[in-house]
Amino acid sequence: MIISVASGKGGTGKTTFATNLAMSLSSVQFFDCDVEEPNANIFLHAKIKKKKNVEVQTPKIDKRKCNFCGKCADFCRFNALAVVPSEVLVFPELCHSCGGCELVCPENAVKWKKRVIGKVESGVSTFSFNHSSGQVDLYQGFLNIGEAMAIPVIKAVKKHIDESRDVIIDAPPGTSCPVIETVKDSDYCVLVTEPTPFGLHDLKLAIDVIRHLYIPFGVVINRDGVGDDAVERFCAKEDIPVLMKIPHSKEIAELYSQGEPFVKEDGEYQKKFYELFERIKNGDES
Repeated sequence: MIISVASGKGGTGKTTFATNLAMSLSSVQFFDCDVEEPNANIFLHAKIKKKKNVEVQTPKIDKRKCNFCGKCADFCRFNALAVVPSEVLVFPELCHSCGGCELVCPENAVKWKKRVIGKVESGVSTFSFNHSSGQVDLYQGFLNIGEAMAIPVIKAVKKHIDESRDVIIDAPPGTSCPVIETVKDSDYCVLVTEPTPFGLHDLKLAIDVIRHLYIPFGVVINRDGVGDDAVERFCAKEDIPVLMKIPHSKEIAELYSQGEPFVKEDGEYQKKFYELFERIKNGDES
């Protein structure tokens, strides 16, 4: 079962929900695909065992062959190439490695070189509390500072998914291409929101994306009690299941500030998260 956890905006508690869900299960793979700011391991405390660079191919122009015709730059819709007199300028951060410039070059002057844009780390978190124990196998991606394209790193992280196991994927916030790359192929998507006008506005955007991907989904309302009931009324109108409501709580906030999952201190919540996972797995989200 692959469950992705997403949100229309940042700061809703998406990672809080995802990590607490993971630590309520006995054995699970966890993928932190928020590669611009991965922070799930603040709560999982996994010991990192492996690190591997993520590389992409970028064009390298052979000036001995190039006649500066400009066909490569004309083809590139991402403006990663610019041709000026006696020079071809390459902007590697904009290149999507599609290979089109090589195809249209009449002089076979386009070659390729590897460039590191990030890395994938993996490790294991073991835990024992509330008379239960478990293991979370963590995979997290890091996009190098200054890089514009997160998708190759997200793909590198997701290559480690074992479809025979239960999987939780923490998506980036928002509704952009990295989110789509993260949640696609999921069996279910949990959308975490907050009961505020901003939360509802961005939840609607996220719902539109998930519906276009034809992924079953439900909503978790975090910090319940700080706003109004507009999110609940919207979900009822749209026949969207509200899977869980997590209250606005000083105790939960204190544990969050210490980098601790609140299921560690509250066995009832551990039970609630486990039961929620089972309901999703069995197709009974009501």
